[in-house]
Amino acid sequence: MFTGIVQGTAELIALEERADFRSHTLRLPPEMLTGLACGASVAHNGCCLTVTSIDSDRVSFDLMQETLRLTNLGELQLGDRVNVERAARFGDEIGGHAMSGHIIGTSEVVEVIPSANNHQLWLAIDPAWGKYVFTRGYIGIDGISLTIGELEAGRFALNLIPETLARTNIGTRQAGDRINIEVDPQTQAIVDTVERVMASRQQG
Repeated sequence: MFTGIVQGTAELIALEERADFRSHTLRLPPEMLTGLACGASVAHNGCCLTVTSIDSDRVSFDLMQETLRLTNLGELQLGDRVNVERAARFGDEIGGHAMSGHIIGTSEVVEVIPSANNHQLWLAIDPAWGKYVFTRGYIGIDGISLTIGELEAGRFALNLIPETLARTNIGTRQAGDRINIEVDPQTQAIVDTVERVMASRQQG
């Protein structure tokens, strides 16, 4: 489980491409290395990946075909910075909302509106997961737990404070970029349950 409170960014320093498969290596910040071992989970732009090897601060991960299809991780190039968060432990503060690290798909940035103290990002709504998007509801974007600010036909807005911009890579996103999306698991469970109940009543 993750909290959606990104602990920092890490630079992509090595890539190995194979058929429908990719391995990549990040240089993790020192504060994220304590107690890290092979088999541990680390979220990359919100996607849960497993540590496969550690060499000092160079930490490697494998990305399967489904991960490359569903997320923006297959688009990464050397030198790119990735939002990273280690898995939450019992007793940790949940400052965002509970997140699984399972990406439902991606969303295209359709508009960026910067200002002195507020950075607004508008993202397209994919019909595949649009029913889970509500004003004031939670959503995970590239691993960041955020509250949906506004909702219009086919798109939604997020308001980013300076601390979020400083701690993550979201401030570099531009129109046309793809963002990893994780819908709130509780919202997803409620919507799906209501749909099943309604369908059952209609059949009855």
